[in-house]
Amino acid sequence: MGLFGLFGKKKKETLDKGLEKTKQNVFSKLARAVAGKSKVDDEVLDDLEEILVTSDVGVDTTIKIIHRIEERVARDKYVSTNELNDILKSEITALLTENNTGSNSDWVLPEHAHPYVILVVGVNGVGKTTTIGKLAYQFKQAGKKVYLGAADTFRAAAVEQIQIWGDRVGVPVIKQQMGADPASVAFDTLQSAKANGADVVIIDTAGRLHNKIGLMNELKKIKDVMKKVVPDAPHEVLLVLDGSTGQNAFEQARQFAAVTQITSLAITKLDGTAKGGVVIGISDQLKVPVKYIGLGEGMEDLQLFDKAQFVDSLFK
Repeated sequence: MGLFGLFGKKKKETLDKGLEKTKQNVFSKLARAVAGKSKVDDEVLDDLEEILVTSDVGVDTTIKIIHRIEERVARDKYVSTNELNDILKSEITALLTENNTGSNSDWVLPEHAHPYVILVVGVNGVGKTTTIGKLAYQFKQAGKKVYLGAADTFRAAAVEQIQIWGDRVGVPVIKQQMGADPASVAFDTLQSAKANGADVVIIDTAGRLHNKIGLMNELKKIKDVMKKVVPDAPHEVLLVLDGSTGQNAFEQARQFAAVTQITSLAITKLDGTAKGGVVIGISDQLKVPVKYIGLGEGMEDLQLFDKAQFVDSLFK
């Protein structure tokens, strides 16, 4: 069984419910755009373009999607407005497939990586610590031994928060005093985790984008120090973004990608927003797979992103 094969049907219900606002936003507009029309023409495509852009799919990605639909219309000569939903569904799924984004539904920890080290980046307030806590919980539920490293040493609150999650989930947290060298915390965490046979290590880092050079140097130093303990660490650099901020999340993603190599994305707070389209756009623009999506407060509301299910929920 894959690592997160723990939640079946309930997971899809959470996804449907979490994307409700985005769906209503897209669909009410789409219904108005095709009202009284039988075929997809230029006017329908113009309206569709506007709908996708205002749903935070982003301009460049929207243009790609429209272009694909135009090619289809040209090829098939006649495309009815009834088919538009299915066409949108298949084109967006195809786009996410090209960016190597989910299906992670049967994701398993690679055998060779022991412990499997995840370095978590993202600005404060995006749900970074919560995401770490929920990940730790799900790994633990799957029978894995987890260690957390509190390497965001610039905010006392960050260390406290991660400790609260550690206590709640029942996993050890390695920390030092506030203002300590983040690389030193990462080093301690990996040493401790390795000595105690941990399966997974999740390291929190400070998210100060206004000081990009400092951030870049710090992340490089953390990575270099990790390699002394686990030569191929980190195995994953996970960027956490707040989906409810729409285009602002795009900008953060771009800035983080400029300072470090991002390998996966977690997009949080999708349940309270109509901006769920941002998942499609960010994945397409960054060419980095969306791995997790946050759909609520509960421990299980952080899900592995599954593109087919996501698109299905969006266009149901």
